[in-house]
Amino acid sequence: MSSERKVRVRFAPSPTGGLHLGGVRTALFNYLFARQHQGDFILRIEDTDQTRFVAGAEEYITECLAWCGMEPDESPNKPGAFGPYRQSERKPSYRQFAEQLIEAGYAYYAFDTAAELDAERQTQPNFRYSHENRMNLRNSLSLSTAETEALLSAGHPYTIRIKVPTDETVSFTDLIRGKVSFDTNLVDDKVLLKADGMPTYHLAVVVDDKAMEISHIFRGEEWLPSAPIHILLWQYLGWEAAMPAWAHLPLILKPDGNGKLSKRDGDRLGFPVYAMNWKDANSETLTKGFREMGFLPEAFVNMLGVLGWNDGTEQELFSIEELIAKFSIARVSKAGAKFDFEKAKWFNHEWIKGASTQSLLPQVKELLAEQGVNDASDAQIEEVLLAVKERLTFVSDFWAQASFFFQRPASYDLDAVKPKWSEEKTAFFQAMSISFDGFDTWEAPTLEAFFKEAIKESGMKMGELMMPFRIMLVGGKFGPDVFQIVQLLGKQEVIARMQLALKAFTA
Repeated sequence: MSSERKVRVRFAPSPTGGLHLGGVRTALFNYLFARQHQGDFILRIEDTDQTRFVAGAEEYITECLAWCGMEPDESPNKPGAFGPYRQSERKPSYRQFAEQLIEAGYAYYAFDTAAELDAERQTQPNFRYSHENRMNLRNSLSLSTAETEALLSAGHPYTIRIKVPTDETVSFTDLIRGKVSFDTNLVDDKVLLKADGMPTYHLAVVVDDKAMEISHIFRGEEWLPSAPIHILLWQYLGWEAAMPAWAHLPLILKPDGNGKLSKRDGDRLGFPVYAMNWKDANSETLTKGFREMGFLPEAFVNMLGVLGWNDGTEQELFSIEELIAKFSIARVSKAGAKFDFEKAKWFNHEWIKGASTQSLLPQVKELLAEQGVNDASDAQIEEVLLAVKERLTFVSDFWAQASFFFQRPASYDLDAVKPKWSEEKTAFFQAMSISFDGFDTWEAPTLEAFFKEAIKESGMKMGELMMPFRIMLVGGKFGPDVFQIVQLLGKQEVIARMQLALKAFTA
């Protein structure tokens, strides 16, 4: 492969359902590599298996990539010079290459019916169509030329299979794993063209990657067993000089590391495995996504970027720009990466902490509207956000952490107050509310200094009065700095809450 070759990579999902974490990470690594090398990132929809096609899945994939900030340079919605970008629309281009392989002796017609193959599977538990049995099955290798032509003329259904050679080794250099080799005696004769004229993944992916001038293929390691078929096709079609470089990405593993992460694991352990909510049209089952759970796209992308990759330092927080600058396929791990939902939440917490209040405002306003709060100004909401965002794991935590800024406490943690309450404390807070009313400048530092000095003069302990004061304002022992709360609530609201709470404390 020429070093001058333009970088062109593709993310090629099947429109069969929600987009799994592993799929999004594959897209991300393709995207990072393309951007780092000023190349092209292509979205190609691999819909050759029409039996598994799910309506709405393609739109879902497009929306997922947009949410993650990975806009393709070419796609079904943004056609370029290498379209169409749906395999089903490229159907006429595949048959000619399957026929070319037959003429060259690298493929053959297989006339076996589904029933005949099922019968073979009954007698051979580990049945595979290969060099071991192809001459005993009904195909153009075992039949005479006249028999083959008669079946073709009669319109008998057939598939086209690759003729995998015997006693050979197929090798290639994987950018992550180094040299990988396969014994062709262990590889079966995969179907290339189905009876309905649609190509299988094996033929379509090679033909399309050649047609689209793909330079590098980054895909999950579950495709590694298919590599020898694909390499043979590149060779047999005479395209070996144009063959892309390969990299098979490590699996994303279950939290305990035992096997590939699945949707079932998410359901069992209570975390999403899809980027966004996916509603199955057949069962009406809603599968929750990271976006709807409250993950910021920056946090989601950051988390995926370091799942199986690191830059060789202790750094964990990366913007997409930093990932583009630092990404290296050589530093992608060969071993699978365990998914840790607690760590994923940590990434979200860190990104919320660092986010501007303005960027979080739309989501927070939506949350407030759901709670019937429609009269708060943007400025007020942003001030509250600034006070509580370091306490948020998800933006959806905002109401739990900040509801008291928008409504008075409906109840108080009286168990924390009443056992040690006294007339002396009642008198202290009554006097304090009068003093507060005389303040012209309502700012946290001034109010805090005054309050603490009053405690000192009273002879009571700081903890005896600070904690009840917090409970008066918020209802419980939680929330940000109490004087930050005092400043944001405003003078009249603080005094009103003190008076209401004193009635409850002394009842």
